[in-house]
Amino acid sequence: MNEPDTVVTASTLYVVPTPIGNLDDITYRALEVLKNVDVIAAEDTRNTRQLLKHFAINTQRLSAFHDHNEKQKTDYLLKKLQDGQSIALVSDAGTPLINDPGYYLVRRCRESAIRVIPLPGACAAITALSAAGVASNRFCYEGFLPAKKKGRQDTLQSLLEEPRTLIFFEAPHRLIESLQDMISVFGAQRYVVLARELTKKWESIYGAPVGELLDWVQQNEYRQRGEMVLIVEGYQALFDDALPKVALHTLALLRQTLPLKTAAKLTAEIHNVNKNSLYRHALNSKQDQINGS
Repeated sequence: MNEPDTVVTASTLYVVPTPIGNLDDITYRALEVLKNVDVIAAEDTRNTRQLLKHFAINTQRLSAFHDHNEKQKTDYLLKKLQDGQSIALVSDAGTPLINDPGYYLVRRCRESAIRVIPLPGACAAITALSAAGVASNRFCYEGFLPAKKKGRQDTLQSLLEEPRTLIFFEAPHRLIESLQDMISVFGAQRYVVLARELTKKWESIYGAPVGELLDWVQQNEYRQRGEMVLIVEGYQALFDDALPKVALHTLALLRQTLPLKTAAKLTAEIHNVNKNSLYRHALNSKQDQINGS
């Protein structure tokens, strides 16, 4: 394995991830870049200044770069790069450009033959996915859902039959409404994981069918606080055609004396299969009977 190159080069834009909570998650390479570049372009200079002070890095090279000045500031930063200076691009937390400003600057750099070097590091979406316990071989990141109900429901409706795992960021004051809309569009049995305050003291990761998740969130106001990621199981995961015949037989027997929800839960525990798949299979079978009658 080659030794990593931590020498900062001239006329180079470095895309530098920063911790999403726990400061120990910053990489040695990120620290070396932040120490040695000529300019640090930061989404919020106040947040970045605290990070730099923690690691005893000079804060005098900070330059504000955010949604409101991105295009205007790009020309300024591009000129510095063309003059031989090196720049580190950082966001408030995590990997820059993931729901944060920066893509316009990166594009202009590439069009101008300015070298862009991305560093690996923290990302809340991937961190949450790794601990969600849902399919991670195919997924799509959707950012924040629209703030208004109509836009939010339209977006969810467009994703109703998306087979990949869905990843959303969500604001605390909209969490309840978003979960309610997921129930309305996806159904109460779609499995959703809520990851809160990742890498921080009050980190929590809880997954359940979204109807149950909403109840759990509403039981405690603290579960509605902090920075949040929602991991939503993909549509195809709810329609598993490979359910064992013995599990389907058990489900049919239990449904004779138990509610469907309880029967599906017990069958899933007995045969170690997906509860949501059993539930959906039963609903589909019932609908087929209705249609055929």
